[in-house]
Amino acid sequence: MSDTLKNDLLLRALLREPTPRRPVWLMRQAGRYLPEYRATRTRAGGFLEMCTNPEIACEITLQPVDRFPLDAAILFSDILTIPHAMNLGLEFEAGEGPKFEFPVRTPADIDKLGVPDPGQELKYVTEAVSRVRRELAGRVPLIGFAGSPWTVATYMVEGGSSKTFGVIKRMMYESPRELHRLLELLAKATILYLNAQIEAGAQAVMLFDTWGGVLTPAQYEEFSLRHMAQVIDALTRQSGGRRVPNIVFTKGGGAWLGKIAAIGCDAVGVDWTTDLSDARKAVAGRVALQGNLDPSALFAPPDTLRRETLRVLDSYGPGPGHVFNLGHGITPDVDPERVALLVETVRGYQVPGG
Repeated sequence: MSDTLKNDLLLRALLREPTPRRPVWLMRQAGRYLPEYRATRTRAGGFLEMCTNPEIACEITLQPVDRFPLDAAILFSDILTIPHAMNLGLEFEAGEGPKFEFPVRTPADIDKLGVPDPGQELKYVTEAVSRVRRELAGRVPLIGFAGSPWTVATYMVEGGSSKTFGVIKRMMYESPRELHRLLELLAKATILYLNAQIEAGAQAVMLFDTWGGVLTPAQYEEFSLRHMAQVIDALTRQSGGRRVPNIVFTKGGGAWLGKIAAIGCDAVGVDWTTDLSDARKAVAGRVALQGNLDPSALFAPPDTLRRETLRVLDSYGPGPGHVFNLGHGITPDVDPERVALLVETVRGYQVPGG
């Protein structure tokens, strides 16, 4: 890709380089809270149809960047593309979330799984990445992503979303070796998948460990963090003449931020349950931090939203290495005007004494 990046604030902040202001992007910034997204969805049909159509995925990726002065685009996709490519019968039921027709629960089920080839079964993703890079023409960087091996495994083993994670936790206690076998396979698939996104044009990548926080500290290290470390260790670090930063985000992982920082990632995402000043102490300058406004603050009256946003910015303190984000994704019922106010507040922020 030969496009010159006109705004590289995100990449610099993720590498803890000084930036004139804090960069901002938002998890799930491309999605259901935007009327243009809902119009595209009506035209395209179901959620999977949108993810697997590079032209539509590109259109949706660009919608929030066209509407708000954000500092990054994140690919419109889903964390379940890898198991979808493993032919487990993934469907998204309205109001129900993802469901797998063929859950993975026995050694024989794991035996049947192969590592998908990103150039074949997941080509629609790499095509979408290339298309977005072309369309962005260097306006802002593009972030690629994948689910963590543990998080993706929860859906595959449970057969969909879960409140108790009883099936996978039972497997963890009864057959830990089999669960590790599944997680190893997913780690291999995730490495190939993220590196293919980088090759196609992603300028930063993120691992979403949505369900790491349901584990005990010892289980988290063994079943989630260990396999994320495998992925981080094997990622492509340079592309197009510059560093490709990576971000690891465990929802509910505030107590483990120091351990996450130690796996060699460039940045750690922080949910809204940890103060950024505490997070900064925990990671001891080893990584950049991303976060961490409570997504529900977007329902607040404008003055309250502005105050909460400034509070998060202040809590990080002076110095480089902060990317402003929410502590988790935007919810579908948010007013886009609130997002506009949030972005404007971050962009206008002056670091005290900085």
